[in-house]
Amino acid sequence: MSEAMQVNQAAGLQNLFTSPAPSPREERDIYHQAASLRRVSQKRRTTRTIAVAGGKGGVGKTTVAVNLAMSMAMAGKDVMLLDADMGVANIDVHLGLSPTRHIGHLLEGHCTLQDLILTAQNGLKVVPGGSGVRRLAKMGNGEHAAVIRAFDELIQPPELLIVDTSAGVADNVAMFAAAADDVVIVVCDELASLTDAYALIKILAHDFGVRRFRVVANMVRQASDAKKLYEKLARVCGRFLDVALDYMGMVPHDEWLRQAIRRQGAVVDLWPSSRAALGFKQLAGAVDTWGEPAYPDLGRIAFFSGQSVPAAGW
Repeated sequence: MSEAMQVNQAAGLQNLFTSPAPSPREERDIYHQAASLRRVSQKRRTTRTIAVAGGKGGVGKTTVAVNLAMSMAMAGKDVMLLDADMGVANIDVHLGLSPTRHIGHLLEGHCTLQDLILTAQNGLKVVPGGSGVRRLAKMGNGEHAAVIRAFDELIQPPELLIVDTSAGVADNVAMFAAAADDVVIVVCDELASLTDAYALIKILAHDFGVRRFRVVANMVRQASDAKKLYEKLARVCGRFLDVALDYMGMVPHDEWLRQAIRRQGAVVDLWPSSRAALGFKQLAGAVDTWGEPAYPDLGRIAFFSGQSVPAAGW
């Protein structure tokens, strides 16, 4: 997509949230080879996969992924956290870990996925994505698909896999999000956050058949502000897209969260009684209320499908 086209699309999305008049509907086909992808396995999987996405950078997506995963680990669940922000991954920094290998070594055949797994506090398992590696930042669709399929080979799959996707609405973000059972969209009180979240939801809905999204309002002052953010996004999505949005919860603005990042730990572990920690625990509790994931009748690669498919389709 040219720079001029990106500017035009961004302006159109902003109009959706600032003007009562509907904007022209523009279709975007980012996966012209979608017909070549395999169908999702209809059998029940042993692992539930949750992708945390946000469209725009700076909405606190990684912080949400880290603390959601840690909250579940503290509750006694077997949880794995994948840093899918390839090339600029930083979950290891957030949790004070020192990986010696990353996804790049997996793709080069130097190790297995099992070899990459690190253990953080409370038994949380972490798969590092690799930071400062230019090749990882330019991975192709086939390589992203190979990472997703690598989880089929785990000797002991976790109960839950949390996937921290990268910022933006690029193809790699959509691939990891579409491969998950559930998609959590993180938004904050910025117009760009809402427009980028809408753009990502549109791509996942139109090109992958994802119909349900969970919305988290992050860094808000109070519950009423969080609900307003959710309602803005739900109103626009309801007007133009055939999707269902659920309000998952909120994380309040909290200085203890900033202190936890500086301490390289999760706020739910370091300051479990802080406002932010309580918010993350409520998000983790919300996951327990979700029913079995509904597998769409649309061909796409998926985590823990138990099938192997050549990467050439991507």
